[in-house]
Amino acid sequence: MIKICFQKKLLLVYLLLFVSSSVLHSQNIVGSWRGVLKIQNVELRIVFNISEKDSVFSAIMDSPDQGVKGIPIQTTTFTDGVSLRIVHPPIMMEYKGVYMGDKIIGTFSQSGMSVPLTLISSPEEGPKRPQEPNEPYPYSQEEVLFINKTDSIVLSGTFTYPKDSKAHTAVILISGSGPQDRNAEIMEHKYFLVIADILTRNGIAVLRYDERGIGKSGGNFLTATTLDFARDAKYAADYLMSREDVKRVGLIGHSEGGSVAPLVASESGDISFIILMAGPGVSGRDIILAQQELIALASGVPKEEVKRSVEINSLILSKITDDKDSGLIEKELYDLYKNKIGTEISDSEIKRQIAQVTSPWMRFFLNHNPSDVLKKVKCPVLAINGTKDLQVPYKTNLEAIYEALTGEKRQDNKPVTRYNNIVTVVEFEGLNHLFQSCDTGLPAEYRKIEQTINPEVLKTIIDWINGL
Repeated sequence: MIKICFQKKLLLVYLLLFVSSSVLHSQNIVGSWRGVLKIQNVELRIVFNISEKDSVFSAIMDSPDQGVKGIPIQTTTFTDGVSLRIVHPPIMMEYKGVYMGDKIIGTFSQSGMSVPLTLISSPEEGPKRPQEPNEPYPYSQEEVLFINKTDSIVLSGTFTYPKDSKAHTAVILISGSGPQDRNAEIMEHKYFLVIADILTRNGIAVLRYDERGIGKSGGNFLTATTLDFARDAKYAADYLMSREDVKRVGLIGHSEGGSVAPLVASESGDISFIILMAGPGVSGRDIILAQQELIALASGVPKEEVKRSVEINSLILSKITDDKDSGLIEKELYDLYKNKIGTEISDSEIKRQIAQVTSPWMRFFLNHNPSDVLKKVKCPVLAINGTKDLQVPYKTNLEAIYEALTGEKRQDNKPVTRYNNIVTVVEFEGLNHLFQSCDTGLPAEYRKIEQTINPEVLKTIIDWINGL
């Protein structure tokens, strides 16, 4: 999944709160403290897990609505058993609160903005996930290994298949951006586990695997690009084709996985079909800017502020092109931050952001145009998206995918299914980037929604595969 955060002043400034620890006195501050930041239309939960050893405090921070857990805290002071202060100067963050036994009443500040934040000491029940399956499963499950022979990497996955002796259609699940294990867990939704379970119960075998460098798979995730992930998927397909219980292989890619699948299919005659779930049809540069604008507006950020931020980010991203070496790009971006953007952030923070937007993965993502690859795909394609997807906006991307595959433009904006030889495009009204029924489409909603994926989406996928 393509995961880009919007913040008020600059692109890709993630909420990372690192706090250091020094302590004067302790009472019952030890424990789990949670609260909700309310900023315009966005609610963001923050959890501080505070512990104490030898009169020295340490803590771990979670940001559940961003899918972030276990951030080690650096500095916490608790004075006279009353005053809690958590500070991280590099990102201009401070939390000051008064301990009152069962709660801490305080203020959270960052980058000149302050909002009330009350923390309470109480355990939080995990979210309900009614679609998540429980063992025993009514199908066979096998732990498998396959080798990316080009990069000499062993990848580990789970293969589920019906309990009979037939050869079945099999699909490979390809996850979106960010480090993903075989279940593609995000916001406590085991996304690929749910998809694999439903497909296998309906007679379709499924391979899902840990991305390189994640879980039980070898390799290095941090240095990989979309092209590397495509090679991994290609060798996953080779592995399935070597099995006697597999008669044909298809690829299902979600988000960035929707870029990986066409890369594999355009080069391999062994791929029988591909399914693009919220897959991109335009460049990453265009997706980031559209995503930033839509998420900001849905979060209640004023239009003028959104416009200004998009202009700044467009200027930043325009410097990151294929025809420049890294050193030149970094120099141009540093000059841009210091002389034109005019933000009050430290040199270390500028360099961190520059490193983020100039990583190998990001450079490829920004400059890759999926339409160029889609034009080479000859197998059947199902492209689907939700009308409330704010991360890969449905209209622009589905239209680009359709035109690249068929050479024709879609004629209207209504939710329709179109058939043109091998191409099916489906828009799902009211679904977000994860294909959940939702209210706003904001990423902050993902965890709060009990539904992992809308059943109608799964039915559409199953019916389409069986109809080929």
